[in-house]
Amino acid sequence: MTDTRDARADALLNAVKDEGGQRLKIFLGAAPGVGKTYAMLSAARDLRRQGIDVVIGFVETHGRAETAALLEGIEVLPTRTVHYAGRDFQEFDLEAALARKPAVLIVDELPHTNLPGGRHTRRWQDIADLLDAGIEVYTALNVQHLESLNDQVRRITNVAVRETVPDAFLDRARDIVLIDLPPRELITRLKQGKVYVPETAAVALDAFFSPTNLAALRELAVETVAHHVDSDLREHMLARGGAMPVRRRTMAAIDGHAQSEYLVRMTRRIAERRGGPWSVLFVDTGNVDGERRARVDAAMRLARRLGGEPVILRGHAVADELLAWADREGVGQIVVGRTRERPIARRMGFSLTQQLLRRGAHLELTIVATPAERARARHRLRVADVGTRKEYAFATAATAIAMALSFVADRYLSVANLSLIFLTAVLIVAARTRMAVAVYTAILCFFGYNFFFAPPRYTLAIANADDVLAVTLFLVAALVCSRLATRLAGQVQSLRAAQVRGRALVALGQQLATSADAESIRTAGARALARALDAEVAMLARDAGADLQVVASMPDAFALSTQDRAAADWCEAHAEPAGRYTDTLNGASCWMLPLGSEQRRAGVAALRFPLNAREPDADRRGLALAMAEDIALALERARLAVELESARVQGETERLRSALLSSVSHDLRSPLASMIGSAGTLLSYDAQLPAEERHELLQAILGEGQRLDRYIQNLLDMTRLGHGTLKLNRDWVDAGEIVAAAVSRLRKLFPDTRVDVHLPPDTVLLHVHPALIEQALFNILENAARFSPPGEAIRVIVRTEAGRLLVDVADRGPGIPEDERTRIFDMFYSVSRGDRGKQGTGLGLAICRGMIGAHGGSVEALPHAGQGTTIRVSLPLPPPPDETA
Repeated sequence: MTDTRDARADALLNAVKDEGGQRLKIFLGAAPGVGKTYAMLSAARDLRRQGIDVVIGFVETHGRAETAALLEGIEVLPTRTVHYAGRDFQEFDLEAALARKPAVLIVDELPHTNLPGGRHTRRWQDIADLLDAGIEVYTALNVQHLESLNDQVRRITNVAVRETVPDAFLDRARDIVLIDLPPRELITRLKQGKVYVPETAAVALDAFFSPTNLAALRELAVETVAHHVDSDLREHMLARGGAMPVRRRTMAAIDGHAQSEYLVRMTRRIAERRGGPWSVLFVDTGNVDGERRARVDAAMRLARRLGGEPVILRGHAVADELLAWADREGVGQIVVGRTRERPIARRMGFSLTQQLLRRGAHLELTIVATPAERARARHRLRVADVGTRKEYAFATAATAIAMALSFVADRYLSVANLSLIFLTAVLIVAARTRMAVAVYTAILCFFGYNFFFAPPRYTLAIANADDVLAVTLFLVAALVCSRLATRLAGQVQSLRAAQVRGRALVALGQQLATSADAESIRTAGARALARALDAEVAMLARDAGADLQVVASMPDAFALSTQDRAAADWCEAHAEPAGRYTDTLNGASCWMLPLGSEQRRAGVAALRFPLNAREPDADRRGLALAMAEDIALALERARLAVELESARVQGETERLRSALLSSVSHDLRSPLASMIGSAGTLLSYDAQLPAEERHELLQAILGEGQRLDRYIQNLLDMTRLGHGTLKLNRDWVDAGEIVAAAVSRLRKLFPDTRVDVHLPPDTVLLHVHPALIEQALFNILENAARFSPPGEAIRVIVRTEAGRLLVDVADRGPGIPEDERTRIFDMFYSVSRGDRGKQGTGLGLAICRGMIGAHGGSVEALPHAGQGTTIRVSLPLPPPPDETA
């Protein structure tokens, strides 16, 4: 059910893309010379007559006058001149086409390989960029250039086609027009010189354009178009909710031998017929040499180009790993190649094919014959290369040393014990070389032991039956030990590679975990990539001008060329690797890896390896991609943290703004209303009011005006504190004078409130801004007076302790709960116990903390045993003035 929903979603998405105008029309020819370009230009002229903006991007007329005549009246883009191998060539200009952006663009020769210097290696990649830009493209292609048909075409025509197009690109075509001619008519055109010049035509008739070859190519072309029609029909049915057969995954199991790429191509064709996804699996058992590793990498690259999923597993039992992955991924068909199966393994049922047949009852097993591999298996082993010769020479030398030691030990040890010396030589060779070399050593030691030491000596005959058993067991033990030692060495190598990968990822994770911002994350990522891959690394990110710039690198000096920057831009835009070791802008000196996805772009990682370095193998590529993904996730985490902090600050700002508006609308309007009312009464009834009432109204106006002045002063002080513009004009002053001034101001505002002041017996000098400290104490006293019950005194206790002046202001009010003692110093803290209470802006204590803090002091609400609140002000005591001087 899930596969069906996914398939329908894909079909709907493709339908939306088609409606959006991103279309590709391919004129598919069964062979060269059938008239693809002529048909394509004829279709372009029809569109031109309909008023559609049609432009010729690149067309190869091959000197045919009737084809060149079709170009008249249609805009032709200028080509790009490329100087290569001492000559000038005309190439399709992708940048000019993207800048012109017509409705329909004609680009001939789809399989063409671009000369160095362009954005992409192949022309089909240029066309992919045009499609992504919303340009409809008409192009032409011969069926022999399809990647999956490459082997079949070679077998049919004995001609190797070097320029190929991935079948996955053909899937992007909305329309495929089959252009065909009967073989006899095409041969007639060839003889008339309408396809090639006469000299070339004569060679082509003998090599490629035979009636048999043309008939087979026509069949391939018809089959390709038929499959595309079936695919279109299936997508339209899915988009409309119609029935569709169950999609089952097809899997190719490769072993890294010469037939691997052949199996990949065959699996692509089989999966296309089934209409399902496909994968290519390789099980690394730990004993893979460099040659096999190179073949596996080539096969995996081919699978990616053809639209398959490359998968590398690690394990000891190939069949177990294949079947487990098949069950987990819903594989319905396994494609394997019948290559070099060992007779003993086949007879005992240990071959991979027999294990899959016996245990994969629910799977369809397809065994693909590989004639070339079977033919090579019947020949003698070819002459080994230099590395193989060294291994066999090492094995021979180890055997000779074992034999020499056995001759020396023959005087002291029995014949049976001499076999242990030979067995040791086999183990040493097996641990350092391949399985085949170890078997060679075992056989060599077997014959040496039998010929020189087993009686009768210097013959291969064995006189004693016990010696027959001993020699036979020696051979079996040597073969088994060589196999185990080789496997163990391979597993150790595989584990070492896995350990290196794991250690690099763990180290990167630890560094990223301690990185708080994007800059430190990129610096840590560059350092980890450089250390793990032994390469120069740079992290690129967009600056304020939307240009990719190096923001972190190892080493610090990292220069990028124009091609490097172009590859980085393409890499980030498409969220795919580009530059060196890829098919996109591979003239760049760096391998570009995307950080993030197309939706969340976080920059690019540029890796520069030495010029003579080989392409990274699958393990190193996987490690680089995994580390790039981890860096991208860390950058996303940092971005989310910044957005979260910004949202928190914005929320806090909004809360404060709302509190300020509430304070202004209520607390500031109240004194204004009282003042306006009193002034209005005086204006209307001035002559009629007694002198005593006029005095009370004037006192009310004065009191409310002073109250309003205090509110505004608090707001201004808070603003200056928040912006850091509050200046301290310090002076020497007696602490008792500051307290007395604050208490005097309080008694004017609250004449009925009693204040008990306890000062130290000695004078305490402070080097402070007197007005600010007085204002801070007044705010605390005012807050205490508002919440003190009538008749209860406010106690002010001043004392010194440990080089600090402590001023405690205690009231007998309702008190403050423990969980709110720190919050009362927040701006606009609005609870009934706080300093807003009956009236006030909620700024008094916040301003007090700011003013005292500016002098290096602190303000806190102390725990109170009974009823009431105690606010403590702590200020540092400076040295006396004479000591300072």
